[in-house]
Formats: sequence, C-alpha cells, structure tokens
Amino acid sequence: MPEVIFPGPEGRLEGRYHPQKDRDAPIAIVLHPHPQFGGTMNNRVVYNLHYAFYNMGFTVLRFNFRGVGRSQGEYDQGVGELSDAASALDYLQSMNSNAKHCWVAGFSFGAWIGMQLLMRRPEITGFISVSPPANMYDFSFLAPCPSSGLIINGSNDRVAPPRDTVSLVNKLHEQKGITITHDEMEGAGHFFEDPHMDPMIDTVKSYVRRRLTESTR
Repeated sequence: MPEVIFPGPEGRLEGRYHPQKDRDAPIAIVLHPHPQFGGTMNNRVVYNLHYAFYNMGFTVLRFNFRGVGRSQGEYDQGVGELSDAASALDYLQSMNSNAKHCWVAGFSFGAWIGMQLLMRRPEITGFISVSPPANMYDFSFLAPCPSSGLIINGSNDRVAPPRDTVSLVNKLHEQKGITITHDEMEGAGHFFEDPHMDPMIDTVKSYVRRRLTESTR
C-alpha cells in the first residue's frame, strides 16, 4: 500500500495513495472521523470507502488529519482540518491533472469537513457523506449546495441521531439544480458494524456508478 507524505498547512501530512494506470481516471479523497475520538485514515468505514472507489477505477487518497499518526500539527476544531483536506486535494490534483471527475467522501466528522470542502472547490463533482453529525455541527453553510451527492446513515445511529440527518436532507432537497440522494439503512449504527458494512458500501458503489454514467451534476 503506497504510503505518501505531502505538505500540509502545518507541516507534513501522512496518507495512502492508490493511483490507477489510466491517466484520465477520476479522483477521490476520503476523510476520516474525529481525531479526538480515535478517528484515523485506517478507520474501517474510511478504509472500505477507499477501496470501493479504487475498485471502481478511481485514483484515491486517504490521509491523516493534523496531529493524527505521522501527520504534523495538532487538532484545530475543524478549521485546520478543512485546510488539510484542501491541501490533500491539491496534492491529488497535481498528480492527476487529466481527471474529469473529482469526488470527496467523508465519514462522521470527515463528512462535515467534506461538505465544507465542497463549498470551496467547484471542481468537486460528487460527494458521499456517511453518518454526517448534523446534531453536532452546523451544516447551514450548504446554501446553495454546489453538487449532488449521497447521504447515508443508520436508523440506529446513537452518535448522530437520524432525525437530525433527515432535517439536513430536507433542507438540501429544497435547493434547485442538484439532487441529494438519502439512504437510511435499517438497523445500522453510526459505524456500520457488521452485517451493515457491506450493504452500505454496495449502496455507495451503485450510486457512484450511476452518477459516472450520467452527465449531470
């Protein structure tokens, strides 16, 4: 598994980078859960999302936010982590300048960061938000949300209650020009423990594959 170290705003950032042989391959970055609650790029959801994108023909990068693993710096309330994500996307784009599609996927805290990155980077064509913590963080910056995406959560999520996710989705549904697809997986918790992991990843794959065959955002 190719380890990479690339420059971030506060020093080095540690990542795992999987390029495709096809130079025109789409690209994706995957963002991990909360650094102060044990979140790393090797989290199971993040790892599985990474390989789901890779197996669909994407060149993929996942990385540790500042202060996690071998990444330098320290936790910065999400502000610095957003800058880290922007640096990771810069790094990925610098090596894949021909990519026609650019996706961001995030789990929990990483979903919140990913949605903010979406607002800053118009080249992002799609997003996957797994268990977005709509109860803990304000998502009202998504006005208007610039691209279509999939929000997926579990009906038994006790960390980010489903009702908050539903109200976030309902707000996004009011926006014109984009389509937010929402999938609430019956019986799954915040971390999609087995047997829910595989069906969740299958949902992500079928959504991304469908989007890649459409020309709309």
